[in-house]
Amino acid sequence: MTPQPFAATRRHFLGQASRLGLGAIALETLLRGQASAAPAAKARRVVYLCQSGAPSQIDLFDHKPELAKRYDEDLPDSIRQGQRLTTMTSGQTRFPVAPSIFQFARHGQSGATVSELLPHLAAITDDVCFIKSMHTEAINHDPAITFLQTGAEQAGRPSFGSWISYGLGSDNENLPAFVVLLSRGSGRPNCQPLYDRLWGSGFLPSRHQGVKFLSTGDPVLFLNNPPGVNEAGRRRNLDAIAAINRATHDELGDPETLTRIAQYEMASRMQTSVPDATDLSDEPESTFALYGPQARVRGSYAYNCLLARRLLERDVRFVQLFHMGWDQHNALPKQIRGQCRDTDQPSAALVTDLKQRGLLDDTLVIWGGEFGRTVYSQGELTRDNYGRDHHPRCFTLWLAGAGVKAGHTHGATDDFSYNIVADPVHIYDLNATLLHLLGIDHERLTYRYQGRDFRLTDVHGRVVREILA
Repeated sequence: MTPQPFAATRRHFLGQASRLGLGAIALETLLRGQASAAPAAKARRVVYLCQSGAPSQIDLFDHKPELAKRYDEDLPDSIRQGQRLTTMTSGQTRFPVAPSIFQFARHGQSGATVSELLPHLAAITDDVCFIKSMHTEAINHDPAITFLQTGAEQAGRPSFGSWISYGLGSDNENLPAFVVLLSRGSGRPNCQPLYDRLWGSGFLPSRHQGVKFLSTGDPVLFLNNPPGVNEAGRRRNLDAIAAINRATHDELGDPETLTRIAQYEMASRMQTSVPDATDLSDEPESTFALYGPQARVRGSYAYNCLLARRLLERDVRFVQLFHMGWDQHNALPKQIRGQCRDTDQPSAALVTDLKQRGLLDDTLVIWGGEFGRTVYSQGELTRDNYGRDHHPRCFTLWLAGAGVKAGHTHGATDDFSYNIVADPVHIYDLNATLLHLLGIDHERLTYRYQGRDFRLTDVHGRVVREILA
């Protein structure tokens, strides 16, 4: 019987080559044109600090001092404009304005306004670009964070890190191109769960999915050989499995078979490279002091920020941190203090550390959540306590590093931090801009699946050139 091979395309071949450090060749073909047609890359690597649950822009970044005069007033209909509500506040008879109880001040030569909750970020505002006009369609957490990470509200698309692994490959063949680190916040430790599909490869070859490092036991499952198995025996097993897989590929031509061979070999190399990367014993006391008191606590956000720096300096292409606990529907003043204690010093330390090591010039740092929070209170409002519901119409995130205009604030919202009044930036626009900084034209990085060319920005998106250095 004549074999019916799968379509082993040029893209699959060059995707395999990119794992071996030939990313520039792969990208040239992916873009279906001359290399000169692609934007010049500013960033070689990315660290994405995803604040799961949606930080309140009103209490952290988007200062609205006049709201103090409107305490407990009903939000005007002219501001809400009939916006759809979640089931958590749709039953409220009124929407009382809840001004932030936290103090704000301007910092640095840029004069960026930051809450008292973020003193360490305040100290590095001249290295940061704030986007205060982010917006999205999704109003609930799962579709919103899926949209932020994959460019679609429905599950099944490749994640941002997977697209980068696919397009650029890895500069270190001994570590994955895409690593994921999780931490649980002290604000609401048991709020919105995270799913592996948020760092999944979707319909891309599975070797592009994120590799999750664990906070207990071995950093990666089965990192150590089982009892009774030595290195020579493991090598013989790997060679035998590879021979079977190669025979299967020769018969069927399925590119996923090559992926299995590559992943077995990667797993073998990781037995040495991962313990080296995750061993913090060679870090000086000054580094732990920089990242804060939780930096030695494995699985904490501070520990993960420090580990992210170690991975980035070992040329891991994309490091994704997820920190849970930002979903403050009630008791916001208490809960958000805990979240900021978790994240403020380590986030600022990571930027500072990368800058001191000369890595910030070609590393892109992203900090933000999936949407914003409402100006009106969810539930009971008092002078020292309130909650906030989901708000997709405006939120704030910040960027730092390669190609980003430092000390810049982009976009503005109305007096209620409810509607955008200047320079809106959609999720698609953000992703188009981030890809641009990595030297990728977002309209050309595509993958054909089920008869359609898919991309991270779907059929939308523009590069926000105003935030580029």
